[in-house]
Formats: sequence, structure tokens, C-alpha cells
Amino acid sequence: MQTISSAVRRALICALGVSLGAHADDVTVQVQTIPVQRGSIAQPVRGYGVVAATAANLTSVSVSYVARIVQLRVQAGQKVTRGDPLFVVHADPAATLAATQAKSAATLAQGELARTQALYDQSLATTSQLAMARKALDDARQALAAQMGTGIGNGNATVKSPVDGVVIQVTAGQGEQVAAGAPVLQLAASNSRDAMRLNVTLGVEPSGATSVRAGDAVTLHALSASLADTAVTGRVVLVGAAIDTQTQLLDIGAAVPVSGTPLIPGTKVSADIATRTGVHWIVPRAAVLKDDKHAYVYQLARNNKAHRIDVATVIENGDRYGVDGALDATLPLVVSGNYELKDGMTVHAAGGAAQ
Repeated sequence: MQTISSAVRRALICALGVSLGAHADDVTVQVQTIPVQRGSIAQPVRGYGVVAATAANLTSVSVSYVARIVQLRVQAGQKVTRGDPLFVVHADPAATLAATQAKSAATLAQGELARTQALYDQSLATTSQLAMARKALDDARQALAAQMGTGIGNGNATVKSPVDGVVIQVTAGQGEQVAAGAPVLQLAASNSRDAMRLNVTLGVEPSGATSVRAGDAVTLHALSASLADTAVTGRVVLVGAAIDTQTQLLDIGAAVPVSGTPLIPGTKVSADIATRTGVHWIVPRAAVLKDDKHAYVYQLARNNKAHRIDVATVIENGDRYGVDGALDATLPLVVSGNYELKDGMTVHAAGGAAQ
């Protein structure tokens, strides 16, 4: 016997129903069902960005006097431990001269105070002169302390790492002269307690960003094929208030603990932001039908009758919907064959199992 297609079968059913006055109860439709599920579901929003070091993790390394970079011992991306040599500098001659002059001034002031004290003891100097000599020595000592505090000395000086971490940027080149206090390189500390501060900025389409809120869960995935299986979860920290004029995207700041993962600073990532998270009926997309008035689903009642239930689609997450409606948690949900159903139709579940 030739098999009749579902479309033809449906047309015949409708025709018979009209011509013979048949009711929904006169036709049995075969369907597939699954248990209905209620749980937490979110609306995903996609963003793209780059992993950076948290601001709290960053340490700028510099010298406090004008100097020339004699030798760089590290490069960007290199791991270092506390005390490792980073670079070698040679103080500028003018800076060295200033330190030498400060030492000489302190020595001179010390001698002048001793001479004035001796004259005062012989009543050959006044109290005011003695006070001035003491003040001159104090000033000279403070100036010398300031010079010594810079760490300046004769010859080359090696600057060492103050923390365990990773060199993320080198801003001065070998042979280059740097100003006092100017950063030579930047470290990202690997043992910071501030691991949950903002360290990822994501660009998100403005239409999707309207639903993003601080505290939403964020899951990062590396764009590199070699790291495709890496996924790290964090939270949204802030939502930008203006669209970037260059990218036309809205910036979303996230805090994601990437320490100990392959997502090192500089890694390009995609992110799934879980927005509007809530508890709803979670149903397959195929289970939801629509007419001119409502979205609706069918459940299989205990008498093997199809029961239509109007629903509101709240969340769309891939091939799943989060819906609200008067579903019964004890009744199976129709996921296939539902397009043939009418409310009250007799239903036969695939496999012949009574429902």
C-alpha cells in the first residue's frame, strides 16, 4: 500500500471533518513526547574582547633618576619571580653629580656646625649662629637622604622584580635614556588577592546589551582553535553608558579569574553573557507553536487527549525556550506531531506507551 504523506493525511483529515461533521475525537494522531521541565534558563548575549591583567595586578617598574638602559634582561610575555633581574641602568652624569654634591654639602655642613659649636663654647659665636649651623646641617642631610633614596650610585645598577608575575609590556628599549619615574616595563602579578576585579572588556551589540546587568554570569571561550575547549566563568562588573564611536559596540566590563588557565593576558576571546536569568518552563523550540493570538504548546492528558496551553515566550536560548504558562509538571510535553493537533484530539504516543 502506498504511504500517504503527513501533509496529504492532514488535508484529508480536514476535508473529512468538514464534509462529514467529524469531531477532533474521531482522529488519533501519533506524537512524540518528553517530560516537562521547569528550571533556570538565561538569554545569552554574545560579545568579543581581549583578556587583560586587572588594574590591581599591575606593577610599573621604573628608576627614580634619569638613567640609560644598558641591558634588558626580560621580554614581554616572560614569567619572572620576585628578585629576578629585569634590566640594568647607568645613571645620567648629571644625576650622579647631584648625588655627589649632596654628599659634599652634608660633609661641609657637619664641619661648619662643629666649628660654630667650638666658637659658641668660647663665647665667640651667638646662639643664632649656632641655630643656623644646625639648620644647615639638617637641610643638607635631608637633601642627601633624598638623593640616596633614589638608589643612584656610581656605575651600573641592576633593577630586580618586586613581585612574582608576567612581563606584559616593555616600554623602553636598550640604550634608551628614561626620565626619572618613567615606567620601563609593566608586570602582572600572579598572586594578587584581587583576582575578581575587571580584567576583560567585551564589545556587545547595543541591541543585546540592553538586557545586560552587573552580576550576570560570563563564560569566556578562546577564539584560538588550539584553545577551543577552554571555558572560564566570571561575572559582569560594569555596563558601559555610551557606544564606542569606532566599533559601534557597547563595552561590557567583566571580572573573570583566569589565573592558572590558558587565557593569559592578550588572549582574544568570545563571551556568552547569561542575561535575564530566571525560572521558567524549559521546552524545545519545536514544542512551541503560534497562531494569530498566542504561542502555545500541547501536553498529553491522562485520557490520551491533547491539551492546548497558551504560553508566553520569555527566553530564547538556542534550541530551547523559557516559557510561562499553566503547564502541568506531571504531564508529558508534545514535541513532534504537534502541528497536526487540535485541542481535545486523541493522541497516540510514539512507541505505544500509554501516557
